[in-house]
Amino acid sequence: MATPSPKIEGGLETALYVDDLPRAAQFYEEVLGLSTLSRDQRLYAYDCGPGSVLLLFARGATSDALKLPGGEIPPHEGAGRLHFALAVRAEDLGAWEERLAAKGVAVEGRMNWPRGGKSLYFRDLDGNLVELATPGVWANY
Repeated sequence: MATPSPKIEGGLETALYVDDLPRAAQFYEEVLGLSTLSRDQRLYAYDCGPGSVLLLFARGATSDALKLPGGEIPPHEGAGRLHFALAVRAEDLGAWEERLAAKGVAVEGRMNWPRGGKSLYFRDLDGNLVELATPGVWANY
């Protein structure tokens, strides 16, 4: 008989790989209003709400293992136009659409989900697809 898996408590980090960290930072700070948790030459980390962090890595800066006093982080990379979603309140979706328009960010798509959730889709400056999603997108959200 198989041993049951320990419970996953939730997603913690979303990683994107960008060509220019300061340029990407300007987008995520000015357009989305994200607060910086940490910043160095290879990585900017942003607070995306309770227990959720957006990591922006300089493209190529994670190709080798990183040895730190507490251990080692294995190499990782991502290529192409990636996608991630940020949770927003349903009553704020209209305000988000207005903010994006005011910042010159085009909404590329909209979705009304069968469970009642709604999503807005737009691109960051590296071509990644950002989704703002309200509750009702998934059975667990």
